[in-house]
Amino acid sequence: MIYDSLKNVDRYLGVHPGLKAGFDFLRNYPIAQLKDGKHIIEEPRLFALGMATEGKGKEKAVLETHRNYIDIQYTVSGSDYIGWADASRCTPDDAGYDPEKDVAFYSTPPEFWITAPAGCFAIFFSHDAHAPLGADDYIHKVVVKVMENWNP
Repeated sequence: MIYDSLKNVDRYLGVHPGLKAGFDFLRNYPIAQLKDGKHIIEEPRLFALGMATEGKGKEKAVLETHRNYIDIQYTVSGSDYIGWADASRCTPDDAGYDPEKDVAFYSTPPEFWITAPAGCFAIFFSHDAHAPLGADDYIHKVVVKVMENWNP
């Protein structure tokens, strides 16, 4: 997991070749105007999910992982709480991994929570179990999905 402010994003561009394209989208698109739903940026390697919603609260936020996509979770307005745990220490729920949605959920509680106010992002890799939308209030966020196996 990487957590920082969007103003410091250049520090992380060398971590994965697809992060630059994901952060270019966040820096250059009028994100505050992004509607709810899926927005194709570069099929199938890069897309964004816009969401303006009430948070679930920490008690209802559930850990999840993805195998095919890295998440860049960016808070546009409000403040999100995102739980984290090392996926190797988590207990999968009964449904298991859903390859169509690229998600697995866990019954384990997060090991810790980060506060992600407006202008901040968190990057979650396949080994990072994360529980988004832990906020109790209304938030606007964008999740940029970057294909793990990015080929230039």
